Amino acid sequence: MRQPRDEERLSAADASNVVIDAPDQVNVFLIAGILGVGGFVAADGTIDIELLRATLAARLADPELKELARLSQRVRRSSQWETCDPDLAWHIRLVDPVDGRDGLADLGAALMTVPLPLDRPMWELLIVPGASPAAPGMILRIHHAVADGVAGVRVVQRLFDSGPAPEDPESLRASATPPARGWCRAFVTGAMRVLAMFRAAVPSTVLLGTIGARRGVAFVDVDLGALAAAARTAGATINDALLAASVAAAEAALQAAGHPVPAVLPASVPVALPHRGSSGNAVGVMVVPLPAGQTPTGERLARIAAATRSAKAEARAQGTYELTRTRWGSRLFAWLARRQRFIAVFVTNVRGPEERLTVAGAPLEHAWPITPLQGNVRFGISAMSYAGRFSVTVHLDAGVLDARVAGRALGEELAHITARQ
Repeated sequence: MRQPRDEERLSAADASNVVIDAPDQVNVFLIAGILGVGGFVAADGTIDIELLRATLAARLADPELKELARLSQRVRRSSQWETCDPDLAWHIRLVDPVDGRDGLADLGAALMTVPLPLDRPMWELLIVPGASPAAPGMILRIHHAVADGVAGVRVVQRLFDSGPAPEDPESLRASATPPARGWCRAFVTGAMRVLAMFRAAVPSTVLLGTIGARRGVAFVDVDLGALAAAARTAGATINDALLAASVAAAEAALQAAGHPVPAVLPASVPVALPHRGSSGNAVGVMVVPLPAGQTPTGERLARIAAATRSAKAEARAQGTYELTRTRWGSRLFAWLARRQRFIAVFVTNVRGPEERLTVAGAPLEHAWPITPLQGNVRFGISAMSYAGRFSVTVHLDAGVLDARVAGRALGEELAHITARQ
């Protein structure tokens, strides 16, 4: 494995993701996928788990694959990365079969409440028989301290694919030094962002409350090129289209459960920052007021596009959220997040690999991201482009809302937006 090296302190952003991890709100993200036949998956469906472990062990030991260093490190005293040899018999495991794609989604939902041990490198790869008739599924779990969405995609590409190195995304190519801003403007904006958490902008709704242990997950995917073309025609982006469809999903879930729909759903939307250095996390946050109710799709999409144009630039300029820049600030943030009435839903979207990946020779046919629910927000949507598809996941508190209902509405609205081009 990798040679031992000096311990490295966690960045403030990475450390905050350790601090806010809790037994009832596990701070991990998942990539759930369906594999094809090839490599460690034989034509008859037989799984050679030892071949998979040996293949990935070689990649983890390759000093050229620097993006994988965190997969051979554990967190020591919540403040330092310590190099160690991962036990791949534990990190890479074969689990019990599931019943098709819905069964894979249900397993992903259950795993969102299972902590990753801090005395090991904070990741695991589970091979899941039964996810498709021909081949198994897989679930890769990574702690958020290791990587955010942008860095996580890079880790996945380097762990799985043996082809040429993927091109660095813009946020990893850019300078590690944040752009200079006037201190007065930065202070005022930062103070406003902190104070906003005390605002009661969201009326009483089941979208907010103590997040239960029973989670629901649903997978959706649409053609990426067609969605992008439709968004451009409307003067919007793919992310704007996702936000518009997220409203339809939340509305459908609320109505099916007999709950009222707020007129506006303020969404917390991560924005990749153009400065990260060695940190696995470099994310700003923009808040987008999503119009709900009887707003027509075209009008909703136009209003969202107008809001995100300015909000995205401001989020990148302001940088990471102020309270997550220190350990004590992160503890305060976690306490406030469980009581806030400023955000109603989480929506996140990352650019994934354009070409299909292989896992020890087995093609990764489909892939969906699953991101955590945190604070008191019970409804989240995550998306990733992958090999020509736009893959979207609903993750919610199944004690109050139905993920299958939300997933159907999400897929229908994305299809409706696509058909508008």
